[in-house]
Amino acid sequence: MEKGRPALDRHAPMRDGDDVPATVLVVEDDRELRELVRRYLQRAGHPVHTTGSGAEAIGLLTTGGVDLVVLDLGLPDVDGREVLAAARDGRDVPVVVLTARSGVDDRIEGLRRGADDYVTKPFSPTELVLRIEAVLHRARSGPAESGAVTFGGGRLRLDEARHEAVLDGVPLELTPTEWGLLTALAATPGRVYSRYELINQVRGYEFPGYERTVDSHVKNLRRKLGPGGAEMVATVLGVGYRLGWPRDR
Repeated sequence: MEKGRPALDRHAPMRDGDDVPATVLVVEDDRELRELVRRYLQRAGHPVHTTGSGAEAIGLLTTGGVDLVVLDLGLPDVDGREVLAAARDGRDVPVVVLTARSGVDDRIEGLRRGADDYVTKPFSPTELVLRIEAVLHRARSGPAESGAVTFGGGRLRLDEARHEAVLDGVPLELTPTEWGLLTALAATPGRVYSRYELINQVRGYEFPGYERTVDSHVKNLRRKLGPGGAEMVATVLGVGYRLGWPRDR
């Protein structure tokens, strides 16, 4: 944890639509970058934890109280991928990766391991905060329409107001991006969505390699949906994806 300054700003203003402000954990071994990100996040109203240690980050995630992690993968003590796994284990805390690894393959690998967004250095602090806000919005808010909708004869139940997905009576632990993909497809069952449409609906922008990124998230979503995942999220060759189960009347 940072020494010589409060590690957590407890006087940040409330965020519109949330009961409490979102607390962000910044894990970055470069002190100047860590301080820069902290300042911009606090200006945006977020309480912030900061650390340059992967081991300490894992400890903070274990004790709870973190709503999102900004994570540098190149940490000196612990592989950043271990911190990413710890964030996804149990509470499924959203993660925005902040790294110098700028290759498309590196981006795909980070997203495949569960990151919700991937920002490369050098970066714009303002853009980083906007991306963090977008991930938090997907993770914490639902659309105005309330009530659950079911698909496939009641097997799949989506309650967007509660941000819940239940398959055969078992709650699904989805990342914000997986949730966004599933609800986007469920908006019009049977309609084929291109990868471009999906990435823009879920993230609000496109980036190099987005097609492979969508494929990676769909693969993870299908795995969580179980044996019928490929039928539920069906591939339309050369076009994109559609929800294969009809909406119940």
